[in-house]
Amino acid sequence: MKRSRSRWSIAAVAAIGLAVLAPSTAPASSLYTGPGQRPGPDILYRAPRTTAPQLENAGPWNAKPILVSGASAYRGGEFLYQDYLYDDHGANSGPPEPNDPRTSNETVSSPNGRYTYPTDPRYANNAADLIEFRVKPLAKATALRMTLNTMLDPSLTGESIAIGSSATPQPFPHGANASAPAQLFLTAHGTHAEVVRASGAPVTPAPKVSIDKRRRQIQILIPHSAWNPGGKKVRLAAGIGLWNQATDAYLLPGPTRSATTPGGQGDLPNPPAFFNVAFRYHEPLPKVTDIQEDTSSTAWWRDKDQGTSLASGDVSPFHAIVNFARLRAGATNNRSVPTRGSIDRILVSHYERGQGIDWTTTCGNAAGSGDGNCPGEYLGRLQPYNVYVPHKPMPRRGYGMTLLIHSLGANYNQYAGSRNQQQFGERGPGSLVITSESRGPDGFYQTLPEAEVFEIWADAARRYRLDPDFTVVTGYSMGGIGTFKLAAQFPDLFAKAQPTVGFERATARLASLRNIPILMWNGASDELVNPAFYLPDVNALDQLAYRYESDIFVPGEHLSLAINDQFKPAADFLGSSRVNRNPFHITYVHDPAVDSAKYGIVSDHAYWISNIRRRGIGTLDAISRGFGKADPQPSGTQQGGGTLDGGSFLASYPFTRRFRTWGPTPRVKPRNRIELKTSGISALTIDVRRAHVDCNVKLAATTDGPLAVRLRGCGLALRVG
Repeated sequence: MKRSRSRWSIAAVAAIGLAVLAPSTAPASSLYTGPGQRPGPDILYRAPRTTAPQLENAGPWNAKPILVSGASAYRGGEFLYQDYLYDDHGANSGPPEPNDPRTSNETVSSPNGRYTYPTDPRYANNAADLIEFRVKPLAKATALRMTLNTMLDPSLTGESIAIGSSATPQPFPHGANASAPAQLFLTAHGTHAEVVRASGAPVTPAPKVSIDKRRRQIQILIPHSAWNPGGKKVRLAAGIGLWNQATDAYLLPGPTRSATTPGGQGDLPNPPAFFNVAFRYHEPLPKVTDIQEDTSSTAWWRDKDQGTSLASGDVSPFHAIVNFARLRAGATNNRSVPTRGSIDRILVSHYERGQGIDWTTTCGNAAGSGDGNCPGEYLGRLQPYNVYVPHKPMPRRGYGMTLLIHSLGANYNQYAGSRNQQQFGERGPGSLVITSESRGPDGFYQTLPEAEVFEIWADAARRYRLDPDFTVVTGYSMGGIGTFKLAAQFPDLFAKAQPTVGFERATARLASLRNIPILMWNGASDELVNPAFYLPDVNALDQLAYRYESDIFVPGEHLSLAINDQFKPAADFLGSSRVNRNPFHITYVHDPAVDSAKYGIVSDHAYWISNIRRRGIGTLDAISRGFGKADPQPSGTQQGGGTLDGGSFLASYPFTRRFRTWGPTPRVKPRNRIELKTSGISALTIDVRRAHVDCNVKLAATTDGPLAVRLRGCGLALRVG
């Protein structure tokens, strides 16, 4: 195609109706609030969705939810317990059943429980997932409320609460095959509820049950004439399972699931009925360095103790001591809610595709061929994410933000409890480290799985004070692929990038990383991401003469670096670098294949250039001479080696090293001039303020076709080419 060159003064061109956009501002959170185009996608700045049906209050309930899993609080006379999301896996009954739909997807995030739901769609693979438990004393009754994540048919589940204590564990009624210390047992199923003594004798009058199907809430009122805790401290325990209406008892797992029977009985002759148990305050974090635990007795879903205790039938470890005197006084006490370290939080997403889990959705494979239209398996509006909060005092400007995105087959707790997470979080002045579930194990950070990354970022920015200029992106395997993708898609969001055993699937997009130094860690003998995947990236960055380092570890299978769990050099590389919001030299590739307007993800801007319109894949290179800077001299390609010391199983892990650096940035005389080269682009806008020029700027343009250039704040536009 014939290319044209134009050199003109914008001030000399008549205006053609440019709409001048006012500077945008971020919502009330610690995100970017500077002038001009906001960095990143619109979903990052969308006003928060503050509630979901499961979190709404009605009747006597008023307290705001905790939204921190595995925690309790007293709030305005209500006792609240927040459970983990999607942890309804029952007992660890041995090897997974042959029909378990999770085995092919959650390859490195399998649950510790082995139960599976009946295939009837009313169960939605999630019917007994407790998300919240509340208690509140009223004038004539004690109110309890249990909220489920999924409720398509309230008659399918049964809920049992053990009240009070006893010298030895007592069996839950209705064939639950589980026990806990108790004086009374409250059981509800559908609109029926009863209280019996541990001996089995009924207690009257019977409780009253009301079900709010939209809010997925079960409220139970126990009249004080049946049970009055007064001002006592009362022990409570609770479990949820499936209900067999034909036998008026709990529905127990069989060897394999069917339309009407759950599976996962495994090696247990009398499997407990409960899929989910409340009041689990001390669930262990994963141990990434323990291969046996990672595969046979896992903690990825924070259900390790739940699965183990249910396998024994004794759920005594899981209970709360509720102080009713404190409740009657209307007390508020949040001291049991964690504020430091690795924390599992709950996001109220803007998106809900349905209730429960759809295991028929498969998004990608180990070779990185993710389906760009795949929205993921986890359907609900409430989604889990993990945040690491540094133990250091919060810096004056706020914490940094580190996106640490998870691998294929992994989940949001992949890095919880690891040195990887801790070393990234405690580096420099301290950084939050956040990991999304992204709707499942294989979304490849496209469409809705990508949107969720930015949703949890926005959620964290509302709950913690952040320094928006202290931001980096990193991840392992699929997370490494996502690191390349997000950094190239929105380069003005990040100071640095650090993919581990990842690669960029479209090397042309690497040109967008001009202003983002990158450290790549890969394995020489990686069986999934081998040199044929990652060496093209190294060669492309080298040919671009960008700042990069490629460390290739020998030996280096795909999981070696994860299990070795030593990331201090990577944390040192990320350091406390700050985003260059207004570089004088921009290179950007606008690839429509990575966007999803449906989910608020459109990458039509980079730094001080915005509103990019393209004819296919668009590329641009722009230099503003208004900064008084020139390109630094890149070093030649350098080679070397080293060792990664202090790992969990390799005291000294050797690697080869290939890298380029840049010299100091030369200072030159500022000029009111922009040099622009484009291909496949039909229009763009230049922010003169951020580009350090004014409305009389001179533009030297090389294009491959007609190009409309607008000048933000000047009311001028023209066409060239």
